[in-house]
Amino acid sequence: MAPERRSRTTLERDCEANLIPGGQRVTLFQGDEVTVTQSLGGSFTVQTSHGDLARISSEDADALGLGPTGGTAAHQGSAETGPFDIAQVVEQLKTVFDPEIPVNVVDLGLVYACDAQALPEGGHRVEIKMSMTAPGCGMGDVLRQDAIARVQAVPGVTDVDIELVWDPPWDMSRMSDAARLELGFY
Repeated sequence: MAPERRSRTTLERDCEANLIPGGQRVTLFQGDEVTVTQSLGGSFTVQTSHGDLARISSEDADALGLGPTGGTAAHQGSAETGPFDIAQVVEQLKTVFDPEIPVNVVDLGLVYACDAQALPEGGHRVEIKMSMTAPGCGMGDVLRQDAIARVQAVPGVTDVDIELVWDPPWDMSRMSDAARLELGFY
């Protein structure tokens, strides 16, 4: 069960989070009140009582009083069974969401390239070039790690390399029509 957007809740235990947009790790404490502003891709964006935005991972859903979300932990595991399909890689990337914008990284246009190479020893190496909406975004490494975990769960993937790139700079023209519609740019 996902919380409704803008739902206020009290943390049931201490949990780690990343401040947005800087990405710094912080501890949110049991008893703190937070407002869930976004619940997508298995992670949660919350606003603290001090006004800070923070991202709580799916592994800490129970701190919000929730059960497993089908987020990152559910996507991890052995990826060495089944046939490889690059379309599954893209679908997994669509489960990674910017913590400030309710749109996945693919539809936001943050994925610049996604290629796969068959490896001689079996499996595939997936190489992704990905950007952020702004060069100073501290969430880049957080989203990169989230994307790596999701792609590693794709059958046939044995190695993942995601490079954060800044050229060309991201701009809104890279967004899909679905993203523009979601964000009210039409």
